[in-house]
Amino acid sequence: MANANREEWSVEIRPAHGWLNINLKELWRYRDLIYLLARRNFVSLYKQTILGPAWAIIQPLLTTVMFTVVFGKIANISTDGMPQFLFYMAGNVPWTFFARCLEKTSETFLANERIFGKVYFPRLCAPIATVLFTMISFLIQFALFLMFLAFYALQPNPTVHLNWGLAALTPVVLVEMGLLGLGMGVMVSALTVRYRDLALLVSFGVQLWMYASPVAYPASLMMQNFPKLAGIYMLNPMAPIIEFFRAAYLGTDTFSLGYLLLSMAVTAFILFAGAVLFNRAQKTFMDNI
Repeated sequence: MANANREEWSVEIRPAHGWLNINLKELWRYRDLIYLLARRNFVSLYKQTILGPAWAIIQPLLTTVMFTVVFGKIANISTDGMPQFLFYMAGNVPWTFFARCLEKTSETFLANERIFGKVYFPRLCAPIATVLFTMISFLIQFALFLMFLAFYALQPNPTVHLNWGLAALTPVVLVEMGLLGLGMGVMVSALTVRYRDLALLVSFGVQLWMYASPVAYPASLMMQNFPKLAGIYMLNPMAPIIEFFRAAYLGTDTFSLGYLLLSMAVTAFILFAGAVLFNRAQKTFMDNI
Protein backbone atom coordinates (compact mmCIF):
# COMPACT_ATOMS: atom_id res chain seq x y z
CA MET A 1 0.00 0.00 0.00
CA ALA A 2 2.88 2.28 0.81
CA ASN A 3 4.38 1.65 -2.59
CA ALA A 4 1.08 2.44 -4.30
CA ASN A 5 0.82 5.81 -2.56
CA ARG A 6 4.41 6.78 -3.27
CA GLU A 7 4.68 9.81 -5.54
CA GLU A 8 6.37 9.44 -8.90
CA TRP A 9 8.83 12.21 -9.69
CA SER A 10 9.64 13.27 -13.25
CA VAL A 11 13.06 14.54 -12.17
CA GLU A 12 15.08 13.29 -9.23
CA ILE A 13 18.03 15.40 -8.09
CA ARG A 14 20.79 13.43 -6.43
CA PRO A 15 24.24 14.46 -5.18
CA ALA A 16 27.02 13.84 -7.67
CA HIS A 17 29.48 11.06 -6.88
CA GLY A 18 32.84 10.27 -8.38
CA TRP A 19 35.41 12.43 -10.09
CA LEU A 20 33.62 12.71 -13.40
CA ASN A 21 29.85 12.67 -13.23
CA ILE A 22 28.46 14.30 -16.38
CA ASN A 23 25.01 13.28 -17.57
CA LEU A 24 25.02 13.92 -21.32
CA LYS A 25 21.35 12.94 -21.64
CA GLU A 26 20.45 15.55 -19.03
CA LEU A 27 22.45 18.18 -20.89
CA TRP A 28 20.55 17.30 -24.07
CA ARG A 29 17.21 17.66 -22.24
CA TYR A 30 18.26 21.18 -21.24
CA ARG A 31 19.28 22.18 -24.79
CA ASP A 32 16.55 24.83 -24.88
CA LEU A 33 18.02 26.42 -21.77
CA ILE A 34 21.48 26.40 -23.38
CA TYR A 35 20.01 28.21 -26.40
CA LEU A 36 18.29 30.78 -24.18
CA LEU A 37 21.47 31.40 -22.17
CA ALA A 38 23.50 31.83 -25.37
CA ARG A 39 20.89 34.26 -26.72
CA ARG A 40 20.88 36.17 -23.43
CA ASN A 41 24.65 36.52 -23.52
CA PHE A 42 24.61 37.80 -27.09
CA VAL A 43 21.84 40.33 -26.45
CA SER A 44 23.32 41.59 -23.17
CA LEU A 45 26.76 42.07 -24.77
CA TYR A 46 25.50 44.51 -27.40
CA LYS A 47 22.57 45.98 -25.48
CA GLN A 48 22.60 49.79 -25.30
CA THR A 49 25.50 50.04 -27.74
CA ILE A 50 25.34 52.36 -30.74
CA LEU A 51 26.87 49.95 -33.26
CA GLY A 52 25.52 46.72 -31.72
CA PRO A 53 26.73 43.48 -33.40
CA ALA A 54 28.84 45.57 -35.79
CA TRP A 55 31.48 45.48 -33.05
CA ALA A 56 32.04 41.83 -33.94
CA ILE A 57 33.38 43.12 -37.28
CA ILE A 58 35.08 46.31 -36.08
CA GLN A 59 37.18 44.67 -33.35
CA PRO A 60 39.04 42.12 -35.55
CA LEU A 61 39.57 44.78 -38.22
CA LEU A 62 41.16 47.22 -35.76
CA THR A 63 43.28 44.47 -34.20
CA THR A 64 44.46 43.25 -37.60
CA VAL A 65 45.33 46.78 -38.73
CA MET A 66 47.30 47.33 -35.51
CA PHE A 67 49.20 44.06 -35.97
CA THR A 68 49.92 44.92 -39.60
CA VAL A 69 51.38 48.31 -38.65
CA VAL A 70 53.29 47.26 -35.52
CA PHE A 71 54.55 43.77 -36.41
CA GLY A 72 54.45 43.97 -40.20
CA LYS A 73 55.62 47.50 -40.96
CA ILE A 74 57.56 48.66 -37.90
CA ALA A 75 59.03 45.36 -36.62
CA ASN A 76 59.15 43.96 -40.18
CA ILE A 77 58.43 40.40 -39.04
CA SER A 78 58.20 37.82 -41.82
CA THR A 79 54.78 36.55 -42.88
CA ASP A 80 56.09 33.65 -45.01
CA GLY A 81 55.39 35.61 -48.21
CA MET A 82 51.69 36.01 -47.44
CA PRO A 83 49.88 39.39 -47.56
CA GLN A 84 50.39 40.91 -44.14
CA PHE A 85 46.76 41.88 -43.56
CA LEU A 86 45.46 38.38 -44.38
CA PHE A 87 48.27 36.71 -42.45
CA TYR A 88 47.46 38.56 -39.22
CA MET A 89 43.71 38.24 -39.70
CA ALA A 90 44.05 34.47 -40.15
CA GLY A 91 45.72 34.37 -36.74
CA ASN A 92 43.54 36.92 -34.96
CA VAL A 93 40.14 35.44 -35.84
CA PRO A 94 40.70 31.93 -34.35
CA TRP A 95 42.70 33.34 -31.44
CA THR A 96 39.94 35.80 -30.52
CA PHE A 97 37.40 32.98 -30.50
CA PHE A 98 39.52 30.83 -28.18
CA ALA A 99 40.48 33.72 -25.90
CA ARG A 100 36.88 34.84 -25.44
CA CYS A 101 35.74 31.28 -24.74
CA LEU A 102 38.41 30.98 -22.06
CA GLU A 103 37.76 34.37 -20.47
CA LYS A 104 33.97 34.11 -20.43
CA THR A 105 33.72 30.50 -19.27
CA SER A 106 36.25 31.22 -16.51
CA GLU A 107 33.57 33.51 -15.00
CA THR A 108 30.91 30.76 -14.93
CA PHE A 109 30.46 30.47 -11.15
CA LEU A 110 30.93 34.13 -10.29
CA ALA A 111 28.76 35.47 -13.14
CA ASN A 112 25.90 33.02 -12.49
CA GLU A 113 26.01 33.04 -8.69
CA ARG A 114 22.40 34.20 -8.26
CA ILE A 115 20.79 31.85 -10.75
CA PHE A 116 22.84 28.87 -9.53
CA GLY A 117 21.58 29.47 -5.99
CA LYS A 118 17.89 29.63 -6.95
CA VAL A 119 17.13 26.93 -9.49
CA TYR A 120 18.56 23.56 -10.49
CA PHE A 121 19.91 22.80 -13.94
CA PRO A 122 23.13 21.13 -15.11
CA ARG A 123 25.82 23.68 -14.31
CA LEU A 124 27.69 22.86 -17.51
CA CYS A 125 24.82 24.46 -19.44
CA ALA A 126 26.24 27.91 -18.61
CA PRO A 127 29.79 27.46 -20.00
CA ILE A 128 28.48 25.52 -23.03
CA ALA A 129 26.10 28.40 -23.77
CA THR A 130 29.05 30.78 -23.51
CA VAL A 131 31.00 28.82 -26.11
CA LEU A 132 28.00 28.77 -28.48
CA PHE A 133 27.46 32.51 -28.03
CA THR A 134 31.15 33.19 -28.74
CA MET A 135 30.94 30.98 -31.81
CA ILE A 136 28.36 33.37 -33.31
CA SER A 137 30.90 36.20 -33.19
CA PHE A 138 33.55 33.90 -34.66
CA LEU A 139 31.34 32.99 -37.64
CA ILE A 140 30.73 36.68 -38.35
CA GLN A 141 34.46 37.43 -38.20
CA PHE A 142 35.32 34.35 -40.24
CA ALA A 143 32.88 35.42 -42.96
CA LEU A 144 34.63 38.80 -43.03
CA PHE A 145 38.00 37.03 -43.36
CA LEU A 146 36.66 35.01 -46.32
CA MET A 147 35.59 38.23 -48.03
CA PHE A 148 39.10 39.67 -47.82
CA LEU A 149 40.51 36.29 -48.86
CA ALA A 150 38.34 36.30 -51.98
CA PHE A 151 39.55 39.80 -52.84
CA TYR A 152 43.21 38.76 -52.67
CA ALA A 153 42.60 35.42 -54.40
CA LEU A 154 40.94 37.10 -57.40
CA GLN A 155 43.94 39.33 -58.12
CA PRO A 156 45.82 38.69 -61.43
CA ASN A 157 48.80 37.11 -59.63
CA PRO A 158 47.40 35.84 -56.31
CA THR A 159 49.83 35.09 -53.50
CA VAL A 160 47.27 33.06 -51.55
CA HIS A 161 46.00 29.62 -52.50
CA LEU A 162 43.08 27.86 -50.84
CA ASN A 163 43.75 24.26 -49.84
CA TRP A 164 40.32 22.65 -50.20
CA GLY A 165 41.39 19.42 -48.53
CA LEU A 166 42.49 21.17 -45.35
CA ALA A 167 39.63 23.68 -45.48
CA ALA A 168 37.18 20.77 -45.27
CA LEU A 169 38.53 20.07 -41.77
CA THR A 170 37.53 23.54 -40.53
CA PRO A 171 34.40 22.34 -38.64
CA VAL A 172 36.53 19.76 -36.78
CA VAL A 173 39.13 22.37 -35.81
CA LEU A 174 36.37 24.79 -34.81
CA VAL A 175 34.92 22.19 -32.43
CA GLU A 176 38.41 21.59 -31.03
CA MET A 177 38.89 25.30 -30.35
CA GLY A 178 35.53 25.45 -28.57
CA LEU A 179 36.36 22.41 -26.45
CA LEU A 180 39.81 23.80 -25.63
CA GLY A 181 38.32 27.11 -24.51
CA LEU A 182 35.63 25.25 -22.57
CA GLY A 183 38.15 22.98 -20.84
CA MET A 184 40.52 25.78 -19.87
CA GLY A 185 37.63 28.04 -18.85
CA VAL A 186 35.86 25.58 -16.55
CA MET A 187 39.22 24.65 -15.04
CA VAL A 188 39.89 28.28 -14.12
CA SER A 189 36.28 28.83 -12.97
CA ALA A 190 36.57 25.85 -10.62
CA LEU A 191 39.77 27.21 -9.11
CA THR A 192 38.48 30.78 -8.75
CA VAL A 193 35.77 29.53 -6.39
CA ARG A 194 38.50 29.19 -3.75
CA TYR A 195 41.23 31.42 -5.15
CA ARG A 196 39.74 34.69 -6.40
CA ASP A 197 43.17 35.98 -7.40
CA LEU A 198 43.08 33.74 -10.47
CA ALA A 199 40.17 35.75 -11.90
CA LEU A 200 42.46 38.80 -11.99
CA LEU A 201 45.22 36.87 -13.76
CA VAL A 202 43.10 35.41 -16.58
CA SER A 203 43.37 38.39 -18.95
CA PHE A 204 47.10 38.72 -18.29
CA GLY A 205 47.60 35.00 -18.83
CA VAL A 206 45.67 35.09 -22.11
CA GLN A 207 47.92 37.89 -23.36
CA LEU A 208 51.04 35.91 -22.50
CA TRP A 209 49.57 32.84 -24.19
CA MET A 210 48.94 34.87 -27.34
CA TYR A 211 52.62 35.82 -27.62
CA ALA A 212 53.53 32.18 -27.04
CA SER A 213 51.34 31.31 -30.06
CA PRO A 214 52.03 32.17 -33.74
CA VAL A 215 49.48 34.97 -33.89
CA ALA A 216 51.85 37.90 -34.50
CA TYR A 217 54.55 35.81 -36.20
CA PRO A 218 54.76 32.58 -38.23
CA ALA A 219 55.60 29.30 -36.51
CA SER A 220 58.44 28.90 -39.03
CA LEU A 221 60.23 31.75 -37.26
CA MET A 222 60.29 29.74 -34.05
CA MET A 223 61.27 26.54 -35.90
CA GLN A 224 64.24 28.21 -37.60
CA ASN A 225 65.59 30.04 -34.57
CA PHE A 226 64.89 27.36 -31.95
CA PRO A 227 64.71 24.00 -33.80
CA LYS A 228 65.37 21.98 -30.63
CA LEU A 229 62.32 23.51 -28.96
CA ALA A 230 59.95 22.88 -31.88
CA GLY A 231 58.28 19.87 -30.25
CA ILE A 232 57.80 21.69 -26.95
CA TYR A 233 56.47 24.77 -28.74
CA MET A 234 53.87 22.70 -30.59
CA LEU A 235 52.56 21.32 -27.30
CA ASN A 236 50.75 24.64 -27.18
CA PRO A 237 47.43 23.42 -28.67
CA MET A 238 46.68 26.78 -30.30
CA ALA A 239 49.90 26.82 -32.33
CA PRO A 240 48.91 23.98 -34.74
CA ILE A 241 45.35 25.38 -34.93
CA ILE A 242 46.51 28.82 -36.11
CA GLU A 243 48.96 27.23 -38.53
CA PHE A 244 46.08 25.11 -39.83
CA PHE A 245 44.02 28.19 -40.73
CA ARG A 246 46.96 29.79 -42.53
CA ALA A 247 47.77 26.58 -44.41
CA ALA A 248 44.14 25.88 -45.34
CA TYR A 249 43.19 29.38 -46.48
CA LEU A 250 46.46 31.10 -47.40
CA GLY A 251 48.53 28.18 -48.62
CA THR A 252 51.47 28.30 -46.19
CA ASP A 253 53.58 25.13 -46.07
CA THR A 254 54.53 25.02 -42.37
CA PHE A 255 51.47 23.02 -41.27
CA SER A 256 51.81 19.45 -40.00
CA LEU A 257 48.85 17.11 -39.54
CA GLY A 258 50.82 15.30 -36.84
CA TYR A 259 51.03 18.47 -34.76
CA LEU A 260 47.29 19.00 -35.20
CA LEU A 261 46.63 15.50 -33.85
CA LEU A 262 48.95 16.33 -30.94
CA SER A 263 46.92 19.49 -30.35
CA MET A 264 43.72 17.44 -30.24
CA ALA A 265 45.26 15.05 -27.71
CA VAL A 266 46.31 17.97 -25.47
CA THR A 267 42.82 19.47 -25.85
CA ALA A 268 41.22 16.16 -24.78
CA PHE A 269 43.42 16.06 -21.68
CA ILE A 270 42.61 19.68 -20.77
CA LEU A 271 38.90 19.08 -21.30
CA PHE A 272 38.98 16.00 -19.06
CA ALA A 273 40.93 17.81 -16.32
CA GLY A 274 38.59 20.79 -16.54
CA ALA A 275 35.50 18.59 -16.29
CA VAL A 276 36.90 16.83 -13.20
CA LEU A 277 37.70 20.12 -11.44
CA PHE A 278 34.37 21.65 -12.44
CA ASN A 279 32.48 18.60 -11.17
CA ARG A 280 34.22 18.85 -7.80
CA ALA A 281 33.76 22.63 -7.51
CA GLN A 282 30.03 22.61 -8.25
CA LYS A 283 29.35 20.37 -5.24
CA THR A 284 30.51 22.99 -2.74
CA PHE A 285 30.15 26.12 -4.88
CA MET A 286 27.41 27.80 -2.81
CA ASP A 287 29.32 27.11 0.42
CA ASN A 288 32.52 28.73 -0.81
CA ILE A 289 31.22 31.66 -2.86
